[in-house]
Amino acid sequence: MQTYKDITYSLTTSDRKTLSIYIERDGHVSVLAPNTFSPEQINAVLEQKRGWIYKSLAEWEDLNATRVKREYVNGEGFLYLGRNYRLQIVAQQDKPLMLKNGYFCISQQALPRADCAFKEFYRHKGNVKLRERVDYYQGKLGVKAHEVRVLELKNRWASCSDKGNLNFHWKCMMAPLTVLDYIVVHELVHLIHKNHTAAFWNEVDKLIPDHHERKQWLKVNGAGMGL
Repeated sequence: MQTYKDITYSLTTSDRKTLSIYIERDGHVSVLAPNTFSPEQINAVLEQKRGWIYKSLAEWEDLNATRVKREYVNGEGFLYLGRNYRLQIVAQQDKPLMLKNGYFCISQQALPRADCAFKEFYRHKGNVKLRERVDYYQGKLGVKAHEVRVLELKNRWASCSDKGNLNFHWKCMMAPLTVLDYIVVHELVHLIHKNHTAAFWNEVDKLIPDHHERKQWLKVNGAGMGL
């Protein structure tokens, strides 16, 4: 981690042309800078964006004040593709966790490792659904992702590597399909444009004209997408 005055941030440098600042999903400040930028140049941009950083961090704190800590008890609600399903504890079943008859059903035996059971459920569903959506949209964009993985990402909902690998957080499977599609398209467009330039957003807009609304949904509801 780096520090400039009272701003603590993580720094990633690459052959990009411009500097970008993000407030990550976990609330920390992330700076992506050209590898030609000196510390003084980075600090100058941070100083210029100080007001925006303060405002964005305050918004993040307000949104995360509603963060939900779920308990593995009968009746607790858990999200899947934008819908809330109540939990039922059952004596036994074929799998530790199943979605059936409008309920998340977990076996009594699996309760001590319920956290792992839910993560595995989301990963398994994500490996199917996310690959399906990637295949659909990459055909429209004329690009090809190298690999699609569902992981426990530290800070982001998703990422696109220099090698063309798309990584998605398993929590994405809690979002509605419309928001999931926005996340997929966002990462696929990074195969064309690395940075969030006007050209990047124009490409996103071609496939997701209401991407502002979908991005806002994720911003407002993201804190509640957890276990």
